[in-house]
Amino acid sequence: MAHDNQDRIMALAGIYQAINCVVRIAHQGTADTEAMEPCIYSLFQVDATSVEAVYGEPGAVVNGARQIVAQLLGQPERNLELTRYVIQVIRLERHLSRRPDMLARIGQGIDEAGTKREHFALLHPSLIAHFADLYSNTLSQLSPRIIIRGDQLHLRNPDNQSRLRALLLAAVRSAMLWRQVGGRRLQLLFKNRQMLEDARHYIDATAA
Repeated sequence: MAHDNQDRIMALAGIYQAINCVVRIAHQGTADTEAMEPCIYSLFQVDATSVEAVYGEPGAVVNGARQIVAQLLGQPERNLELTRYVIQVIRLERHLSRRPDMLARIGQGIDEAGTKREHFALLHPSLIAHFADLYSNTLSQLSPRIIIRGDQLHLRNPDNQSRLRALLLAAVRSAMLWRQVGGRRLQLLFKNRQMLEDARHYIDATAA
């Protein structure tokens, strides 16, 4: 199936949305449920019929698209920490793609989560803890590890630690999708105008 710029911007927005939630939890101890749900939802979508379907409802990653626009325009402001994590996630996904054994372990863990989801809501602590453990036992073993910085009060909270790891797993899932639909790291450097146009188009289509 051919993929277009809107597919790529949705997948990239998925990365930004998950990482924006990570930054908010690390510094403020909380993140919007509406922003988190599509990220966690995406982890279950193994055989989605489209990129949009990976995240659920139309416009599900508009928060991430707004982060892309803010990073490109500096309005209201650029968040270099956010960009740094996004780049690290993309790099981590590339390392993961060379580890079929780890991909298989993650796939098995997602299958197990699917069984649990029959009994729990999407953001139930049991499901979040499952994905957090899956991240800890797989992706966190790859080098270099992603180190999240923030307020120690929030970072020491066990529930926040689980949410951070689950969201990082979701960010890597979106990074894999982004690569599969034609996303490349050089595009982040040299196609800013196209990315801005695509992100705005996605945001406008959601508001229509």
